Amino acid sequence: LPYRETIKGQTTVRGKHKKQSGGHGQYGDVEITFEPSGDLNTTYVFEEKVFGGAVPKNYFPAVEKGLQECCQKGVLAGYPMVGLKATLIDGSYHDVDSSEMAFKLATAIAYKEGLPKAKPVLLEPYMKVVVTTNDDYTGDIMSDFSKRRGRVLGMNHLPNGEVEVEAEVPMSEMVNYAIDLRSLSQGRSYFEMTFLGYEEAPYEVSQKLIETTRK
Repeated sequence: LPYRETIKGQTTVRGKHKKQSGGHGQYGDVEITFEPSGDLNTTYVFEEKVFGGAVPKNYFPAVEKGLQECCQKGVLAGYPMVGLKATLIDGSYHDVDSSEMAFKLATAIAYKEGLPKAKPVLLEPYMKVVVTTNDDYTGDIMSDFSKRRGRVLGMNHLPNGEVEVEAEVPMSEMVNYAIDLRSLSQGRSYFEMTFLGYEEAPYEVSQKLIETTRK
């Protein structure tokens, strides 16, 4: 299932990549503030507020590239990251040993160290579900939704005597819904489902997912 991860807190962290091995070394050093961007539909927002040339402008794209690659895997269960804001605020460089690669690696160090401190959470996809049925089955359909951690939004009575039941339900709870609905209503109902967006997964759901990915 297309789970995602995001953060709810803020942290500022330093990432330093330094290697000396004969001849040229490698040197990249960044200080990044990570916080929620407030937009779960975008992966990340990258800004830089570096003063006095602590990190030369030509390395900014390398820092962003490092961030982009890191966001493919969150720190909780390895699901893609969304809603992240990263601001490069400081760092340092070396005339000879600094390179794009070194700054990319420094960014990855900051990401891996910083995100666990920024209240990471798992997000699960939610669906909007509309069931068309007749009145006899609305009670059963509604109580079935609450067993699936769903929220019933309401009912509409249609001109032909049928009833529409609207709900918002986690996608993971809708896996066998077509079969279950058929037996709930003796085959007299049908449903439509559309993707709504992401919401924070409850603790039990998160723990289960984190455990399965760590096995």
